[in-house]
Amino acid sequence: MDLSPDRRPDVLGARSRRSARVTALRGMLLSASLCLAGCQSGGPQDITGSVGGASEPDARHVAEEWGGRYDRNPDDKPVALNYARALRGMSEYAQAVAILQRLSIKFPRDVEVLGAYGKALADAGRPREAAAVLAHAHTPERPNWSVLSAQGSVADQLGDHEQAQAYYAAALKIVPAQPHVLSNLGLSYALSKKLPEAETTLRQAAAEPDADRPVRQNLALVLALEGKFASAEEVARRDLDAKDASANVAAIRRMIAQSNT
Repeated sequence: MDLSPDRRPDVLGARSRRSARVTALRGMLLSASLCLAGCQSGGPQDITGSVGGASEPDARHVAEEWGGRYDRNPDDKPVALNYARALRGMSEYAQAVAILQRLSIKFPRDVEVLGAYGKALADAGRPREAAAVLAHAHTPERPNWSVLSAQGSVADQLGDHEQAQAYYAAALKIVPAQPHVLSNLGLSYALSKKLPEAETTLRQAAAEPDADRPVRQNLALVLALEGKFASAEEVARRDLDAKDASANVAAIRRMIAQSNT
């Protein structure tokens, strides 16, 4: 067999492409988890002024409004927190981190500030720094379920899925059946290649009365990863039109086929 350089099979290239597709699938799961950890509301220390679900012009208007207030008084904690939250809602993570870093210097022991700062660091792809900050964002005597869920997402980013699942379990002791925490737990199971457990957990999350679109779309993602494409499309169509739902599932299906895993 002629194995001259121009005739050798591109084994390394094929492996590289396969690895890239696996990494992309993993990235989808991690991105979904980070969104839920960062954007959830209702925790005892969450701030007001959420822009989640707003259209882009509305979100930008909210950010500009809080930005104006921040420019006039950057040391006002509620204003800075709300401005950073609005920026995170627009995926302006680096700017949100800068604002919250400054605020954390002024309020170094404020758990509300540290919680927001840690979540912003996670959004910005700085998980090790996020883990260090979030560790000080609550105490064993007064645990915060939202921070625990964020710590779980960061642990998943770092590849420690067992620790992540322990954080989610601790959060669920405080807020049983909270759909965002359940959804993060389901995604963590998926990252651990425990797809049946992931599906069961995400179905439980999606069945909760206050489950939202990201939770349902995460269920659709895991169903597609299991090869249950028709079920995935059915779930996706609860929030997307038939064409978009089909396109999303088809894209995942192609990635699975090409990754050979």
